[in-house]
Amino acid sequence: MKVILLSDIKPLGKRGDVANVADGYANNFLLPRKLATAATPGAIKQLEQQNHAKKRRQAEEVANAQDVATQLEEQTFEILAKAGGNGRLFGTVTNANVADAIAAALNVAIDRHKIEMKDGIKAVGTYPIEVRLGNNVIAKSNIRVVAAK
Repeated sequence: MKVILLSDIKPLGKRGDVANVADGYANNFLLPRKLATAATPGAIKQLEQQNHAKKRRQAEEVANAQDVATQLEEQTFEILAKAGGNGRLFGTVTNANVADAIAAALNVAIDRHKIEMKDGIKAVGTYPIEVRLGNNVIAKSNIRVVAAK
């Protein structure tokens, strides 16, 4: 009997796969527990439509991430921070500060956990950052820390 898996089942496959199983296994285990559904022509067609829609959404997400990446790479972001006379900051510039600066400049919300920079920034200057936007899209940019007056 052919079934469409509704959840990951280790020996059979992943969610959305079509598997050929014994009738008793399907009728007595998979179907009552809602782990699979019968692979009727209508269900297979619906599965294909869902897969097509999923691929289209992923392509749109990749395109959006690449657009944001080009915007990030074109610009250097400026962060104002209190500093002493020798250029040392009173505190550190964190990922949250960088995310706020990006949001203010580009009107794009970036999760602070996706911003990577070497340690905390504790001095005035220009520093490289990497923003992981998902779907293997990484944007490299710079931030400039300026002493607030």
